[in-house]
Amino acid sequence: MKQRVALLTGCSSGIGRALALELQRRDWLVFATARKVEALADLSGMEKLALDVTDSKSVDTAVNTVIQQAGHIDLLINNAGFGLMGPVSELPLTELRRQMDTNVLGALAVAQAVVPHMLRQHSGCIVNVGSVAGVLITPFAGAYGASKAALHALTDALRLELAPLGIAVVSLQPGGVISRFGDTASGLAAHVLKPDSAFSAIAGSIEARARTGQQGAMDATDFARRVVDSLVLAQPPAILRIGTHSTRLPLLRWLLPARLTDRILRRKFGLDRLGTTP
Repeated sequence: MKQRVALLTGCSSGIGRALALELQRRDWLVFATARKVEALADLSGMEKLALDVTDSKSVDTAVNTVIQQAGHIDLLINNAGFGLMGPVSELPLTELRRQMDTNVLGALAVAQAVVPHMLRQHSGCIVNVGSVAGVLITPFAGAYGASKAALHALTDALRLELAPLGIAVVSLQPGGVISRFGDTASGLAAHVLKPDSAFSAIAGSIEARARTGQQGAMDATDFARRVVDSLVLAQPPAILRIGTHSTRLPLLRWLLPARLTDRILRRKFGLDRLGTTP
């Protein structure tokens, strides 16, 4: 049997790195990628490539390299992304565009580059890493949540369109998983907030929102093991939720009235200290 081949984006840390290591442990030929290949220097025993998902030339070069070296791609995991935090009414549009370019269009660009190769082999699996933050939208994470909600929608469409052609598509929607995401997002939040912001009084709540997902987060190695267990099934799940609060938050979104959910979220993130909204 041919060795199974996986291409992963965003492997410099966190979920992407853990999934690359888990697939390698199971004897897959792994092509791990990051914008800066030096960020992958300590990953041994796997192929490492530079891949900037917002650069079409970089995408084509990486995918072509995998095909030239391995001959096929069995699994694509689109994990590259970042979290832009801050009040939506004050976010610089340039940053919002970068959020969408990376988290949404970047994932689609890599998928579009890989699909023709999977069609030729009449098989393959594409995994787009979304988030429960795209199911339950919370204050100060509107840009990130919107990008993940959009990715969920595109993934649903891809799944319906590609299933008859032999390609499985999975929407992976993690809850809390240990990573550097919180620290990175917190830094972005501090950068985005204006000195005269209407939200200056609760600046601490905005930075706290960036770290919320790391509270009680699941170990990334355990997360990766459970994810790969599901992906290697004959019929992978359409939607896969693993990680802290990965099922609780969607249930909160679906079961509670919007007004009650709003009240809970305003209180949790300090917005009730800004005015008198009931």
